[in-house]
Amino acid sequence: MYPSLRVAITPDISLTVLVVLCVTALAAGWIDAVVGGGGLLRLPVLLLGLPSGTPAAYAPGTNKAVAIVGTSGAAVTYARKAPVDVRLAVRIGIAAVAGSSAGAFLAAGMSTDVLKPLIMVVLLGVAAFVILRPAFGAAPATGPAGRRRILAAIGLAGLGIGFYDGLVGPGTGTFLVLALTAVLRLDLVTASATATAKIVNCCTNAGALAMFAWQGTVLWQLAAVMAVFNLAGGLPGARTVLKKGSGFVRVVLLAVVLALVANIAYEQWLA
Repeated sequence: MYPSLRVAITPDISLTVLVVLCVTALAAGWIDAVVGGGGLLRLPVLLLGLPSGTPAAYAPGTNKAVAIVGTSGAAVTYARKAPVDVRLAVRIGIAAVAGSSAGAFLAAGMSTDVLKPLIMVVLLGVAAFVILRPAFGAAPATGPAGRRRILAAIGLAGLGIGFYDGLVGPGTGTFLVLALTAVLRLDLVTASATATAKIVNCCTNAGALAMFAWQGTVLWQLAAVMAVFNLAGGLPGARTVLKKGSGFVRVVLLAVVLALVANIAYEQWLA
């Protein structure tokens, strides 16, 4: 029997913890807008900051409610400054909603311990690839993608990464930028600046959030406060990308990927 939709009330959180959560949301919003991966900051801090006795499922649910606000703000900023392939973004986004909903549905009853080492290996491979291939993502976009590449993007960025977002979460924006850059042959700025990655990320957040809300594992009041700060970080982050270019994105991308690896390694073997 599935739980009915209900609104969770924000637990008793001290002012100090609330300030830490809000500052984290601000920084995470900037990272999300630049290259994705803000969940790396938000989710662990939420897990640590919620009062003892609060079910762990409230952390990813609240994280999604915060993330969708900042990501949406960044997507709008990109869309105003650069051309957007709306049709492509919507097609990948629809698949992303389905993938993330399925992932969130399974998240409550599935351990991610098996996935973490695999994800870490993939991330290390990504870091090595970006370091050894300095031209990756630096060349201008090659024009409209063919049917096969579009289908591959729908499968990988939509269904695959969407499923990961609902099931695990942190690093989704980073994976989306990498997938769109590699599969559709976009440059790193275009993968973000055309808002395609951000629109798809909004869809993965929406699908997962809908499932978490249905399960009643979202702290809406806390999420609303954090979302304001997340949005405040995301808007200047998007403008920074448009101004600095692909070289800047590569540096942030590597930093986020390595931070993700360190975070997963810590949770897997040291926590």
